[in-house]
Amino acid sequence: MSTAREAVLAILSATDEPLHWTVVLDRALREGHLDPFTTPDVRGEVQHALLALRAEGAIVRTAKGVYAAAPQGR
Repeated sequence: MSTAREAVLAILSATDEPLHWTVVLDRALREGHLDPFTTPDVRGEVQHALLALRAEGAIVRTAKGVYAAAPQGR
């Protein structure tokens, strides 16, 4: 099991295309990064992780609700 932050980073780093936050959430659940039975508010945790990672520069927002891993070398 991962934290929402680790899950978001793993999913966005593993793809070459920006993903909508709902796709990130879906993949985190399907790939077993997050468990909705141990994390009551999975949706909120993923959204909070996205906002925090964006503020830190680890990910970028490419459109409304769509995120990608930040380019390397920043």
